[in-house]
Amino acid sequence: MKKPKLTTVLRAAGDVIHIDDAARSLAISRVQAAKTLSAWAAQGWLQRVGTGIYAPVSLDMRGSDQTVTDAWLLVPALFGPAYIGGRTAAEYWDLTEQLFRDIVVFTARPIRNRIKESGGAQFTLRQISESRIFGIKSVWRAHTKVSVSDIDRTMLDILDDPAIGGGIQHVADCLDRYLRKNDSKPDRLIAYADQLDNGAVFKRLGFLAERHQLGAALVTACKARLTKGYAKLDPTLTCDRVVTRWKLKVPATWIGVSSHD
Repeated sequence: MKKPKLTTVLRAAGDVIHIDDAARSLAISRVQAAKTLSAWAAQGWLQRVGTGIYAPVSLDMRGSDQTVTDAWLLVPALFGPAYIGGRTAAEYWDLTEQLFRDIVVFTARPIRNRIKESGGAQFTLRQISESRIFGIKSVWRAHTKVSVSDIDRTMLDILDDPAIGGGIQHVADCLDRYLRKNDSKPDRLIAYADQLDNGAVFKRLGFLAERHQLGAALVTACKARLTKGYAKLDPTLTCDRVVTRWKLKVPATWIGVSSHD
């Protein structure tokens, strides 16, 4: 049975507990609160998920390898201001049926390592400026409001960095589903890309859209925004062919292949 003081803290804090939550709800100093939370973690009631940040452990998980039931709950506390995006958001918006182990997070906080494990989950981090956090939806997970890129910003982010989209082939597959979905807004995708102001996005998007039977409007918009210089379709791949009309370097296997089917 949980301790009365712990119950008080959980009711006040919600899904994730900070030292200040414990200090405020128990009317004790931050030093006392930190010691109390640490003791509860040692007893298995809480799990430390970050500096001064704890998550409750369910009764059936006590004494076992502890994992947070919903790792999305940790994102605001560990990385905020931040949003969930990339291939993780692509799963959320049904742009893919592929499942990924990690959770992709775009954060305005400084990061030392791109990979962080906490609460039994693996987070892949990408640092961006706070001014570039736009095109975001708020979703409720338990009692915590979490930010996730909307469907159009999700598509933009994986075009900007195909690696966080699971690679360019997966990005192309996501674009196929994006163009077929009623809730996607290609005009908003272009507006977001204008705001991001990365010429490589228009080159990749134009090239991929040209190969799709529903991509004509995107092709026109991208052609009007071509910038000088050449970009790679996927910077992680060997791109030994040049598509001059899109100023894009692509792998040889992508020449002459259509996605109209």
